Amino acid sequence: MKNKLLLFAMLLATNSLFAQFTQKPLPYDYKALEPYIDAQTMEIHYSKHHAGYIKNLNDALKAKGVENQSIEAILANMSKYDTGIKNNAGGHYNHELFWSILSPKKSNPSAELSAAINASFKSLDGLKNKLNDAAVKRFGSGWAWLIVDESGNLAVSSTANQDNPLMEGAAKKGTPILGIDVWEHAYYLKYQNKRADYLSAIWNVINWDEVSKRYNEAKKAK
Repeated sequence: MKNKLLLFAMLLATNSLFAQFTQKPLPYDYKALEPYIDAQTMEIHYSKHHAGYIKNLNDALKAKGVENQSIEAILANMSKYDTGIKNNAGGHYNHELFWSILSPKKSNPSAELSAAINASFKSLDGLKNKLNDAAVKRFGSGWAWLIVDESGNLAVSSTANQDNPLMEGAAKKGTPILGIDVWEHAYYLKYQNKRADYLSAIWNVINWDEVSKRYNEAKKAK
């Protein structure tokens, strides 16, 4: 598996010489998150779905002659772009965040993040319940988010398809620090239609060190 990941990373590095956006190597093996997320789902999700968003985004930006924009700048100015760029830019950003906030290593929220979670949701369980509720109620494909909102407070939101809270026109704007993918390709091979079971399981592989780091960065930016 490590050899496959290395080969894939080498191919991505070669492609990056000619592409604006590239895919970071997955920071763990495809099987590392089992039994909560299975290896086959991870491989398809990473090497097919996410890779496809990046290729389509690069192609669309080149065709429009609007290369050399950061992903954040694209998301913040979505009215300048068509639906194809919106969907693929969101797909790339969302998945880069998603891979980073998952880990096979156990961790806990930092003291600062824990205090903010308690202030906004009363407890970590309160946060999990609210985020899972947002994810379960997202009709069709989309994401559930923990964000630092424009007032610097933690909030939960949900977006359809590959939208996210950084996008111009988002119903609830803010900086995502944790995102849960509820597209069926993220869980269907293992959980079929049991989205709630997937949502319950994913908390076993949340990388709280990364979420805490993103929280601190978002707070400083505010």
